[in-house]
Amino acid sequence: MLTHTADLGYGFAQPGGGTYIAAGISDGLDDSGLTLRQNLERLATVPLLFVPGSAWSYSLAIDVLGAVLEAALGAPLAAIVAASVTTPLGMAHSGFCAAPSQALVVPYADGKNAAVQMTPAFVLPFGASAIRYAPGWVWQADAFASGGTGLLGNAGDYLRFLETLRLGGAPVLGAAANAAFVTHAVGDLTVGAAGAGLGWGLGVSIVRDPAAGGSPVGPGSWQWGGVYGHSYWVDPAAELSVVTLTNTAGAGMAGAFPDGVKRAVYAGLG
Repeated sequence: MLTHTADLGYGFAQPGGGTYIAAGISDGLDDSGLTLRQNLERLATVPLLFVPGSAWSYSLAIDVLGAVLEAALGAPLAAIVAASVTTPLGMAHSGFCAAPSQALVVPYADGKNAAVQMTPAFVLPFGASAIRYAPGWVWQADAFASGGTGLLGNAGDYLRFLETLRLGGAPVLGAAANAAFVTHAVGDLTVGAAGAGLGWGLGVSIVRDPAAGGSPVGPGSWQWGGVYGHSYWVDPAAELSVVTLTNTAGAGMAGAFPDGVKRAVYAGLG
């Protein structure tokens, strides 16, 4: 599940008539009205995408693992994450639901000529399909906690989490688990969504050959981003952790902006 080789996928990565969309499976970004259990019951009805372990596919596996944690620990995922991660690290602004008084940025999405403000239900074309957003879900206490897409917070909290992993994982992970998290784990499988020269660990993309992807970051670095417009990377050799949070989906995740930030940071390091 953590390596995204479990034969699952995301609806937004499938063509418009894909099985996930036909089954009404939520990617965790929309206002589905489903519980986590209901969503995974729908996921269980669709065919597997491939033989488990034979390919890599970014997927709802992290949502499945959220349900596994709930079953194993007998508590809601939001409470588990709070007790195990955000509270020990002092991430006071991070959680699965925003407080009524919490100030949040206005979300935008890429348009043909300019960014456009998202509406309560917003569809962003994505490859052969589309990503379905519902920004207002962050205020809904009854929305299910999506392990893959549901946590919100600010840059300071995110940086604290990244630095914790860069420095060995304590107090949220033991040294061995932390090392496994940031070590390439999928052999020679193609990690299509990550790009050239990149592999995958147990939750992050691993930079194996920076030159292949034209990246300035060092080998062994790890990185990823999200479809609401954030990206990050950690370069252990350079003792560097960087996170950028924007309110523009797509443009803040991949492409000219995050690539330019990387180039500027390494140019500044000299």
